[in-house]
Amino acid sequence: MDVITLGESMVLFTPKASSGLMRYAGDFSTKIAGAESNVAIGLVRLGHQAGWISRLGNDEFGRRILSFIRGEGVDVSEVKFDDSASTGLFFKEKLTADEARVSYYRKDSAASKMTSADLDEAYISKAKYLHITGITPALSESCRETVLKAVKHAKSAGVKVIFDPNLRRKLWSETRAREVLLELAGMADIVLPGVDEAEFLFGESDHETLGQAFLDNGASAVIMKLGKEGAYVASEEFSGIVPGFPVEDVTDPVGAGDGFAAGCLSGLIDGLAIKEAVQRGNGVGAMVTMADGDVEGLPDLKRLTNFMQRDYLNDVDR
Repeated sequence: MDVITLGESMVLFTPKASSGLMRYAGDFSTKIAGAESNVAIGLVRLGHQAGWISRLGNDEFGRRILSFIRGEGVDVSEVKFDDSASTGLFFKEKLTADEARVSYYRKDSAASKMTSADLDEAYISKAKYLHITGITPALSESCRETVLKAVKHAKSAGVKVIFDPNLRRKLWSETRAREVLLELAGMADIVLPGVDEAEFLFGESDHETLGQAFLDNGASAVIMKLGKEGAYVASEEFSGIVPGFPVEDVTDPVGAGDGFAAGCLSGLIDGLAIKEAVQRGNGVGAMVTMADGDVEGLPDLKRLTNFMQRDYLNDVDR
């Protein structure tokens, strides 16, 4: 594998009605969503090999998730089924054109039961990168221990660790979140925070100050997402802002950060300099916002290249 990732994926239910309270919905559409599997799918579409480690309920929802992710070309050989816990679900209601609300039903889900026994050290050691997020350790103490064990396996084998804090405030207290996320950030080679997450962790607002704070905490490089502005990079190789790709009509911003992570990782795997890898990440993130859904907008390399070249042709001074 080029990249191994681990975490929870769930079935997303969305009312087919364009807007309004979910209590009035009679029909729902369903999709598969999960930050880590989104990244794995994005990498496969860009021509790489990716594996996903998780635990699913031995139910129809779990079977659907496995079938979908496997169908996208992701290796799922390390996914376990749990007979005693169910697959997580969540519901997204679009109240108005500008307001959405999400309700999770993931407490005691199969994924929250993951333990370090679910990890195959040899499987992780053969990858080039281990991708982790701050969502998984928030699910349970055993999940936190599993993530830490995976990181230790990776580091002992010389596998680079990529960490996206992906802060989910509803899953744990701010104090605990800050403690665990800082610990993982300090163990990672590259950290991919959003600017709001960086401010949450360090209490600063200046990009350069935040970047240096991550480096001082132990990371070798920081790629901080700035939304439509692009990303700020702090590393020995390059420091500065890599401009984003403007999108006039954003259809759905959900999943853009996962697409960004997949694009950055793709560039690094292909041997690009970190600035060019982040440009690729910016391109994927922008394309994801133009489609409805987490993975529907993830491009293959040809479409991505055409999009990025067309944008640069329209803005030669960038």
